[in-house]
Amino acid sequence: MLWVPIDRDKPIPLTRQIYTEFRDKILRGDWAAGFKLPSTRKMAQELRISRNVAIEAYDQLFAEGYIESRQGSGYFVAAGIYLEQFARGQERPLPSAGDQPEHLIDFRSGVPALEQFPRSLWGKTVQQVCHDAPLSAFGYNRPEGRAELRDVLSRYLYRTRGVQCTPEQIVMTSGATQALTLIAKVLLNRESCVLIEDPITQDIQSIFTSTGARLCPVPVDEYGMNMHSLPSPLAGSRPRFAFVTPSHQFPLGTTLTIQRRIQLIQYARSVDCYIVEDDYDSEFRYESPPISSIQGLAPERVIYIGSFSKILSPGLRLGYLVLPETLVERYHKAKWLSDLHTPSLEQLALGRFIEEGHLEKYISKMKKLYKKRRQCLIEALRRTFADRATIWGEAAGLHIVAAFDGISFTPDVLTALEAAGVRVYPVEEHAIGKGRHEDKIVIGYGNVSEDGIEEGVRRMGIVLSR
Repeated sequence: MLWVPIDRDKPIPLTRQIYTEFRDKILRGDWAAGFKLPSTRKMAQELRISRNVAIEAYDQLFAEGYIESRQGSGYFVAAGIYLEQFARGQERPLPSAGDQPEHLIDFRSGVPALEQFPRSLWGKTVQQVCHDAPLSAFGYNRPEGRAELRDVLSRYLYRTRGVQCTPEQIVMTSGATQALTLIAKVLLNRESCVLIEDPITQDIQSIFTSTGARLCPVPVDEYGMNMHSLPSPLAGSRPRFAFVTPSHQFPLGTTLTIQRRIQLIQYARSVDCYIVEDDYDSEFRYESPPISSIQGLAPERVIYIGSFSKILSPGLRLGYLVLPETLVERYHKAKWLSDLHTPSLEQLALGRFIEEGHLEKYISKMKKLYKKRRQCLIEALRRTFADRATIWGEAAGLHIVAAFDGISFTPDVLTALEAAGVRVYPVEEHAIGKGRHEDKIVIGYGNVSEDGIEEGVRRMGIVLSR
């Protein structure tokens, strides 16, 4: 009898285990073409399994062409299947609940306090929506999203962010990443130039350059994008758009002043380009009300991006674009070709969640929590490093930037920090023009407890003091 290891404690069905073992032996050449397999009855007896399990495994191998049936003789290995260099592979282990060691304190930015997500309330809302939703919500829907949510969202954005738009100007997306990808797809090509903050998250750079477009970096200082560094309107090709994170710049955390916002609008009008405003965590300001959007000052010129990943949960994958009226039809087509439409039931649940006032109550609650965590982080840095660490950024968002006098965050330093059980993120990896931010790291605190923050900073102090 052929030896086939099976493990009844594995979460993998016995049929799949047998199929995988037989397939691997055939691909490796352990069983050559014409090799006769045992009967399903005999295999079931030897392995002490149901014969139906053996039959299902053989049926799968037969359907995929690994074995062939000869009437009256049984099953044989088919010809021409040996795969050179096929590595002996076992089924990949199922992913564990965590992707990193338990002791690791990860100061990743942009992650909200996942343990605070209102599971019960959100679950009830989804259940109600699923019960009450019209039949149309269960079919194919419009690419721009459900009208119910876009109507609620247009009123919410005007009230909280000063965004001026009709529901028809909103396109729902699967998070901000899809919104950025759609912008790149519609507006950029190989001849395009994009004005972009420097530094800015590496992912955004990659999305824009994937079209072949050229990035034109504009340095960021303590007041946001430096308008004096914008290229002259007469200097070559005009940009397709200027990309900014004005409410809380990533990664440096600064806020674009009103004077510079007006200058940027005037510049965009002079060169006839758009402004792409990424308002990714604008709700969380701890010492002043939220800053109004640029879009409210120039709706015809600004493409506004928002997301609920930082407010509620990245797992919801809900974001949106607010478009100038002249671009709406083009983005409907691009969204349709991208993924038809964003999931409808989640949109209806979010619309009800906002309309019933739950979102604003949740934001108010989370601002108090994040303010405490931010203060805890700043105090721990000052206690550990005194005046050797300088804090960058407004009292806003879910991260700070810390600059350390005399320290360069090289790969060796980052490796040493990780070995000590703390993970931080260098600003330099987001810089387009290299060499100006080697002393700075991004420290996210949204998803780290106060105890974790203090312990993480303590570990940083031990490593960096060397």
